Amino acid sequence: MHVARLSLTDYRNYRTADLALEPGATVIVGRNGQGKTNLVESIGYLSTLGSHRVSSDQALIRAGADAAIIRAVLTFEGRQVLLELQLNRQAANRAQVNRSPAKTRELPRYAHSVLFAPEDLAIVRGEPSVRRRLLDELLVQQSPRLSGVMADYDRVLRQRNSLLKSARARGIAAAQLPTLDIWDERLVEFGSELIDRRLALIADLAAPLAAAYRSIVDADHAPELRAVLSIDGADPDQAEESAADGRAAGPDAAGPDAARPAGDTATRFADALRTLRRKELERGVTLAGPHRDDVLLLLNGLPAKGYASHGESWSFALSLRLASAELLRRDSTTGDPVLVLDDVFAELDRLRRERLAAAIGGFEQVLVTAAVLEDVPEPLAARVVHIEAGRILDAPTPTSMGGGQPSESESPSPADALRTAGAEAGLEASDV
Repeated sequence: MHVARLSLTDYRNYRTADLALEPGATVIVGRNGQGKTNLVESIGYLSTLGSHRVSSDQALIRAGADAAIIRAVLTFEGRQVLLELQLNRQAANRAQVNRSPAKTRELPRYAHSVLFAPEDLAIVRGEPSVRRRLLDELLVQQSPRLSGVMADYDRVLRQRNSLLKSARARGIAAAQLPTLDIWDERLVEFGSELIDRRLALIADLAAPLAAAYRSIVDADHAPELRAVLSIDGADPDQAEESAADGRAAGPDAAGPDAARPAGDTATRFADALRTLRRKELERGVTLAGPHRDDVLLLLNGLPAKGYASHGESWSFALSLRLASAELLRRDSTTGDPVLVLDDVFAELDRLRRERLAAAIGGFEQVLVTAAVLEDVPEPLAARVVHIEAGRILDAPTPTSMGGGQPSESESPSPADALRTAGAEAGLEASDV
């Protein structure tokens, strides 16, 4: 799969942008703050329904505008699909697939991409929430249905926490909260599926992670992932200390083949909630579930967080993204994911730049951003697009999305653009 056309309206610092793209590598060059990352961020949003830089959609809408629109034509084996997403300040976001209204959570079914950016160093050195997000975004691309499961889990979690906080404030005992059992059942129902899917994903990532790390570093540092599950009494800090001391981590940081406590996930989850209920009532918060889990990253048996050098941490994070791309490539019915490298090469020495360029050469489409073209290995720099102050300076003239790039006075409003996009694109319905 590759992005054949990308069009933005009132997105970040772009009033309008229209960019034709081709298979292979394209380098987007511009000084810092000009908008090159904004372009590739929009592609990542269609795939993951989130930004790798901000948690709120509001920051993606251009200052002074009421909505932003991302439109992309995706191509796979001669078939095309038009995706459109409108991000609204005051209303729910809206989506269309080939001119027909669609739920926003359906977009990752069509758009697959993997984006690596400097912020990804936090995968290794940051908080557990960053690593949970890495897994969940990949799971949604593999199975878009899971975005609904995650939303249901978050909704139940908020309701349960609200009940716990209210009970704490009013001094209500557990025996006086029969509705808590109902929320427990729902939390276990949705949470158990998420935990099981994350565990399966961690196991699936093992081999491609090791291969990606070797391809970049040219050394076998035994990169490893271990699930840290709160339903089994895990504490992420204790898991790291156990690994650092060489002790068996046991169920608190179980690898894919490690023994875990008896019972299926739902049973262990329910047991954990019963055991923790008194503490939860004291603190007014849910203390077990996928929202409190982590993934322990190991190099040569030691926690990468705290033990890995800057270069090793960078390589580990990059290897995780490349391993994610390999899984999507293996499982997808629409070909390779779009691989996006945002300001990556400036952080690598010459040898690792060359090794990375060789490792990604087989992907159908690779988009690279760089402040300086000289940082990008020559094999990836055959096509170059220059960006300045939210303007595309030297891209091919768009044709399949309604002719040339409109002037500011000709630009449609976000609402009008979404309503008319399908007609402008002239695409027939696709079975992609």
